[in-house]
Amino acid sequence: MTVATLSEGPAILVGYAWRLQIEAEAPVFVDGASYAGHLRLKPSDPTLLAELSSADGGIEHITDTVLELSLTPAQTAGLTPGRVVLDLVRTDLEPDLHLGFLIEIPVMLPVTRGLSP
Repeated sequence: MTVATLSEGPAILVGYAWRLQIEAEAPVFVDGASYAGHLRLKPSDPTLLAELSSADGGIEHITDTVLELSLTPAQTAGLTPGRVVLDLVRTDLEPDLHLGFLIEIPVMLPVTRGLSP
């Protein structure tokens, strides 16, 4: 499994929406396919912090080489500063197909927070 630490992508800011486009070198993201991913502190952690899926708009097909991942402010609100990990699975195949990579994403506490009632 390939592990990528985001050094150029956006960190997750606690309580704010987050988006990231991932790009493959080959056309591997099929239009109409379904994808899912789990956000955890580390791969072995049983606690699910957030779930992304094509069904809920958390994973969106952009092109055959680009997927956009997103988290809502409600999904990031409970995160703590540090790092989280995320991987992706294609769920419309039988059996499900793991895409073979893991992303490590920094989580930061923003200075401006608590604005919503």
